[in-house]
Amino acid sequence: MGQKVPGGIKTVDMRDPAFRPLKLELQALDYTKPARLDMLLDMPSVSHDVQIQHSWNNDDRSLNIFVKEDNKLIFHRHPVAQSTDGIRGKVGYTRGLHVWEISWAMRQRGTHAVVGVATGDAPLHSVGYTALVGNNSESWGWDLGRNKLYYDGKNQPSKTYPTFLEPDETFIVPDSFLVVLDMDEGTLSFIVDGQYLGVAFRGLKGKKLYPVVSAVWGHCEIRIRYINGLDPEPLPLMDLCRRSVRVALGKERLSEIHGLPLPASLKNYLLYQ
Repeated sequence: MGQKVPGGIKTVDMRDPAFRPLKLELQALDYTKPARLDMLLDMPSVSHDVQIQHSWNNDDRSLNIFVKEDNKLIFHRHPVAQSTDGIRGKVGYTRGLHVWEISWAMRQRGTHAVVGVATGDAPLHSVGYTALVGNNSESWGWDLGRNKLYYDGKNQPSKTYPTFLEPDETFIVPDSFLVVLDMDEGTLSFIVDGQYLGVAFRGLKGKKLYPVVSAVWGHCEIRIRYINGLDPEPLPLMDLCRRSVRVALGKERLSEIHGLPLPASLKNYLLYQ
């Protein structure tokens, strides 16, 4: 299920055409996007102003990190040795479905690159190099290099993620991927190259959780881009109908909506215009 690399470890890269059969297999298992998530991802992304509102919090960070003045979606980590540094997002979520994109260059991850969510009480700095997110009961993290999930890591063993990995396989997490927090279901999940990887963590209901990362690489820069959110209320029938039409056409044929015998206002609605 991959190409051999030194040491006998095989790599699983969802971008490799050889893994298209794997994608189909995953979609038939527990790796199909939930309906509400599918609808959210079909919606246009929020405006840049809203993304700024949901970006990194320059007042809630390790002192070895700063949010860039010229791009407030990105933070920069100073090259401090023997230090692990984290930062939270500005918004803590208690309800609804939320998706954001993390862009973190693979070459800037180093030995401990962890992404996830945290309460307001989770530590954002540690001496030495460690998986800071997930090291106690206040945060939940995915180690991008080790393909491991951490929660209360000092007391509980890590778990492999994605769960379909064999012991001799490593999963390639590309520069950008999506984080999916469903506070109504109480779950945290991830999407890589359009493939939903299944639930990573459960039991998050009733908490207030913030996006969080912890990093060790000097001069690394990590961007957060809030995609969109959905309230827990049932979706209006109009929204459900629009989704059905768009699914029936498929993404490649959405431009054909312009040729349908419909009023212009309805065409615009179907196109999110």
